[in-house]
Amino acid sequence: MSPASSVSGFYLNHPDSKYFAVGKLGKDQIEDYVVRKAVPVAKSEKWLAPYLDH
Repeated sequence: MSPASSVSGFYLNHPDSKYFAVGKLGKDQIEDYVVRKAVPVAKSEKWLAPYLDH
């Protein structure tokens, strides 16, 4: 490909395809994230604010 930084791809579609959306994060998911990442709850909620359900 020219130039070297070009991007290409195959886009496939099927009429029976089903798409899904990922829902908002619940309090239990934030608590699990805090434990796994060892970061404060307030900092995690600040970073993830657009995705929070609470």
